[in-house]
Amino acid sequence: MTDQSSTLYAKLLGETAPIRWQELQPFFARGALLWVEGSQDLVAVAQAVAENDQARVAQWMIQGLLCKLEDSRAEDLLSRDPQLWAVVVAPWVLVQERAGDSTLH
Repeated sequence: MTDQSSTLYAKLLGETAPIRWQELQPFFARGALLWVEGSQDLVAVAQAVAENDQARVAQWMIQGLLCKLEDSRAEDLLSRDPQLWAVVVAPWVLVQERAGDSTLH
């Protein structure tokens, strides 16, 4: 990891925060939410998006590890109201469901 890359990772890590679905609904309505599977490092995925790393992002999308949030998942999140983590990489908000006491990345 280069110094610039590690600086970006640290910046995104500092901007990652817990959030509830209710706060994310306006972003969902605008089509601006990207879902990151729980097995992935949310901050590393956000960094790849921020750096426009098309190869990595495309691979995650093909594997289903990163995708636009679908209506069925939105309905599930609305009914369960789980703890979510989010980070903004304009114009996107990347969101991930996290276990209550897991680490951030």
